[in-house]
Formats: sequence, C-alpha cells, structure tokens
Amino acid sequence: MQFTDIVFYVLSAILLFSGIRVITTRNPVHAALFLVLAFFTAAGIWLLLEAEFLAIALILVYVGAVMVLFLFVVMMLDINLDKLREGFWEYLPMAGFIGVLMVVEMTMVLAEKNLLPSEAVSLPANVSNTAALGKVLYTEYLLPFELAAVVLLVAMIAAIVLTLRERQDNKSMNPAEQVKVKRSDRLRIVSMPAEKRAETTEEKQ
Repeated sequence: MQFTDIVFYVLSAILLFSGIRVITTRNPVHAALFLVLAFFTAAGIWLLLEAEFLAIALILVYVGAVMVLFLFVVMMLDINLDKLREGFWEYLPMAGFIGVLMVVEMTMVLAEKNLLPSEAVSLPANVSNTAALGKVLYTEYLLPFELAAVVLLVAMIAAIVLTLRERQDNKSMNPAEQVKVKRSDRLRIVSMPAEKRAETTEEKQ
C-alpha cells in the first residue's frame, strides 16, 4: 500500500463522516458546513485520481456558488426546525434500506476490479483530462447526458411552479386565454359630444 492509498482512505473516512453529519445534525447551518467539508474532501479524492477538472469544478460551482447561496437563504429565513424534523423516523427504514443497497452495489463494483487509487489509469502527458472527459461525455454517454439535462430542467420548472402556487399575492397569466382574446374585449370606442372651445378675454371684448 502506497502513500496515495493511505490518503485516499483518510479522505474517504472524512467524506463518510461529513455525509452522515449532514443528515443527522439538527442545525441547518451546521449541516451546510458539513456539506461544504464533504465537497472539499470529494475534490481531494478526485485530485488523487488525476481528475483536476472535476475537482476544481466541484469547488467553484458547488462550494463557491451553490453552498454560499444555500447558507445565505438558511441564515436569512426563519426556519422552524421542529417542523422540519416531523416524520423523520417514518422514512428511516426505507432510507436505511436504500443506503445499504447502495453500499452493497459499490462494494460489488470495487471488489470485482480490485483497484487501488495508486493503480488508477493515468493519461499521457500530452492529453488533457478535460478533453478526455468531454470526448467520453459527448460520444459514449451523450444520451444519458441529455436525459440528465432534461430531468434537471423538469425539476427546476417544478420547483418554480410549486413555489409560486403557494403564494397568494402572485399574478399569473393564462397564455390560452390571452390567445383567444378579441378586439372587443380589450378596446371600447365611446362616443362623446364635442366640447366647446373656451372663449378668451380678447374675444369677449
């Protein structure tokens, strides 16, 4: 076992601990900070696997943008922690079953190849891992990539719709009703008598 293997296992232990603390801590701010630690640790593991682009993207996008926005929202809003914890233990059996199943799947995959971090495939010196990732992503995994994009788009639209539906002061428009509108519904011509011009002082004299 080489030094990189030891670093990998240490970072993996920290990642598992921070991931568990994200879902078990009672303070949402602490959960967000543990999630930041998990992102940094995952970025370190990707650096060990020579995936520098993914590590930098994880830090810049998630830690630098998403988590800062999440912390801002959590600290600015008055969140009722008791209401958030309602029904937590009801979903624990299903969540535990899914978690154990995921661990078994990853164990089977890793045990089949029996790879150590020091035995990871390294690219030649003149090949960028960003270019290699883009080539694989847009050739072999083009369809899963497009499906993931569609799923994320639907999730974003659903989140916006659910947020606006609960508000009572929002003004919504129905495009179908706008298309069916007629001129008489929007424009009304009123016949008014002509007004007399006011006489000036010189005209009176």
